Amino acid sequence: MSRLEKAIVSMVEVFEEYATKDDKNRQLSGTELLELMKKELASPEFHGKVEPAVLQEAMTNLDKNHDGEINFREFSMFLATLARGYYRARNKGKGNKGKPDKPE
Repeated sequence: MSRLEKAIVSMVEVFEEYATKDDKNRQLSGTELLELMKKELASPEFHGKVEPAVLQEAMTNLDKNHDGEINFREFSMFLATLARGYYRARNKGKGNKGKPDKPE
């Protein structure tokens, strides 16, 4: 598999691993999400690149339908927010001065 394919498979597998810890196997509870974040977002490289404000933004925007659970769609949007924050931090000072990407 390509790197992108592996990333997609990994994203789905991580969601399924944590979402199946209770009887709602297509949703992440708040407890499951916290466990996921503690275990899966623990590397020093990641924490050195993603600012706490980005994590807070991602958490605030998670539960779009306000049902107290995180479905896969909401989880994928959360990961996209984290990826954008990581990208901005990684490329800070490399010409874009932290500005959002312009659509092509």
